[in-house]
Amino acid sequence: MQNDDNKNIILTGFMATGKTSVGRILASQLGYELVDTDQLIESRIGMTIAELFQEQGEAAFRKMESDLARELADKSGLVIATGGRFMLVGDNANILGKTGRVFCLVATPEEILKRAEIDSNVRPLLQVSNPLEHIVQLLQERKAGYRQFPQFVTSGKSPETIAEDLLEIIAGSRV
Repeated sequence: MQNDDNKNIILTGFMATGKTSVGRILASQLGYELVDTDQLIESRIGMTIAELFQEQGEAAFRKMESDLARELADKSGLVIATGGRFMLVGDNANILGKTGRVFCLVATPEEILKRAEIDSNVRPLLQVSNPLEHIVQLLQERKAGYRQFPQFVTSGKSPETIAEDLLEIIAGSRV
């Protein structure tokens, strides 16, 4: 049985909303281990997510995410920064949601694009002629899925500020 004081913190949301940056700070502050699901999958398979999509397709990647959700559900004391659709596919949200608290980080499409452009990771979903338009479309498609979790706007805020706000909620000092 998992100790309530050691419950996992799961960060979800669209790409470039700050999940890993905020997760790193939260993990440090809580003395937890940070697990970035995309980075963990990449390290295990020895290729980038973009390469995996190209070589094996999205279905192979989603299967790896589902397997990882079941694996992480058996652990505690983690801050889990999920990939953009991780918590929207299959039973991943139910499986991980039982192990801790889920928070959805959100940002404006313009800020997402700006962050993605300065990020060193190749974003397969943004390799299109009009990335901003595509972000807006994807956000609309995922809106209902993301809305099942408490929302935290990250636009115009530093990862430190967002982490501080989440830590207050986690500590129970505000609703």
